[in-house]
Amino acid sequence: MIFALMQQNPIVGALEHNAQLLREGRTQAQAKGATCLVVSELFLTGYPPEDLILKASFIARCRTLVEELVRETSDGGPAIIFGAPWVENGQLYNSVIVAEGGQFSVRHKVHLPNYAVFDEMRLFTSGPMPEPVEINGLSIGLPICEDIWFSDVCAHLKSRGAEILISPNGSPYEHGKHMRRLEHVRHRAQETQLPFVYVNQYGGQDELVFDGRSFVVNKEGAIMLEMAAWETAFETITFPLAPDSQRFAQDRSVEEDRLSDMYHAAMVGLRDYVEKNKFPGVLLGLSGGVDSAICAAIAADALGASRVHCVMLPSVYTSQSSLDDAIACASQLGVRLDTVSIKDMVRAGEDTLAPIFGDRAPDVTEENIQSRIRGTLLMAISNKLGSMVVTTGNKSEVSVGYSTLYGDMNGGYNPIKDIYKTDVFALCDWRNAHLPVGSRLDKLDIIPKVIIEKPPNAELRDDQKDEDSLPPYDILDGILQALVEGECSFEEIVSQGFDPELVKRIEHLLYVSEYKRRQSAPGPKVGHKNFGRDRRYPITNGFRDARLKG
Repeated sequence: MIFALMQQNPIVGALEHNAQLLREGRTQAQAKGATCLVVSELFLTGYPPEDLILKASFIARCRTLVEELVRETSDGGPAIIFGAPWVENGQLYNSVIVAEGGQFSVRHKVHLPNYAVFDEMRLFTSGPMPEPVEINGLSIGLPICEDIWFSDVCAHLKSRGAEILISPNGSPYEHGKHMRRLEHVRHRAQETQLPFVYVNQYGGQDELVFDGRSFVVNKEGAIMLEMAAWETAFETITFPLAPDSQRFAQDRSVEEDRLSDMYHAAMVGLRDYVEKNKFPGVLLGLSGGVDSAICAAIAADALGASRVHCVMLPSVYTSQSSLDDAIACASQLGVRLDTVSIKDMVRAGEDTLAPIFGDRAPDVTEENIQSRIRGTLLMAISNKLGSMVVTTGNKSEVSVGYSTLYGDMNGGYNPIKDIYKTDVFALCDWRNAHLPVGSRLDKLDIIPKVIIEKPPNAELRDDQKDEDSLPPYDILDGILQALVEGECSFEEIVSQGFDPELVKRIEHLLYVSEYKRRQSAPGPKVGHKNFGRDRRYPITNGFRDARLKG
């Protein structure tokens, strides 16, 4: 029996589009002589559909399309296994549909994830232990995504006569996730002594990015088929598995490369956010600094240089070297660069407010005026020309509020929102030496070395450097990794060698900046805990762990 495995990029809510992807995949499967086409979890709706699932008209349209797709299998072509929501006895389930010969069976997800970015328990009912389904005389068990992270569903399917396990998945990327997937699948295969097919979604959906990496293992857990990461893919595999039938994605590896994956997640997340929301292109402020440079590179890779518009917005504090560096970066990327001075607008704003400010000394207020004027101008250009503003604050800055609300935080999407500053530097070096999968730029050495090597500087006052307000980024990021990713206590962080007073200060900045993050642009999850779906701290928060030590 030949299975066709389709790793695709459905659009959440675009039901007819996703159904057409299924039809095209079935045609391709038939051309390859496949018996059955398999796609990912909730493929018809795209994953995750969130509260669209609660809309009765949405569910009704899903059912109509399921029935149409089932009828189409009466033509004698391949069966299809695809995910869709299903209502049964008044209960809504996350289900998989098996359509063959104009007939269909439905199996429901048992384990509903309700942690981190997942909250399926508020949307779906947990299904009963599923029975296998039969296609062409083969008994198939269909554990859905989370079901494979526990042993009970696969064990039950084995006990009921399943000869193979096939799992549709909507598993979003975070670093280290794929190796954990592979470990669980291998355990299930070895426990049941059954071959295992794992089909995952690919593409960006708001703050989640799906890396694909579908694969097949034999009953011993050895990889027999590996599909590519960070792109759509279509493969066939024949059962029973022949011992010499191993196939691996060309020039790809199932092993994870942290910087490569991080860059691809940012690129795919931005590309799909722009294209699925039908923006013509993107616009960003190019300052001559490392954050805007990496964001411009990601945008050019994702969309092509012709769809990236950069604007330099110099003030009286902007150095000539920053102007030169921005020009060099735009030139190497091949993107449009305009320069719009904000000097007169800043002076006018300060003069207008002088009667209220009186003789008070300049402080962060004047710095924020500059940032907000830049944000206003970028949004105005966006309104006039239609391109979406990309905001460029890294996770280190977002964590401690080293950003200006309604200023440099303005924008529709932030590709580096979940990437710490130390990783931003590393990503610049990585991108200069590597061409990402699916890049529309097709060139190396796109970020000038001088941008990567110079000390970070917001240039909002004379002789300013980031380290005037923040500790060195390697120290800051170490503390933030412990606070955000590890949820470590004050004592645990200090025991790692960090200064107690500095830990207190960073913890305070992290907590008091929550209100800013609630108003920030979305960005792709790449780490263990992104701000938003993963980490839901209260804005009004009187707890300070560091206070325990004085």
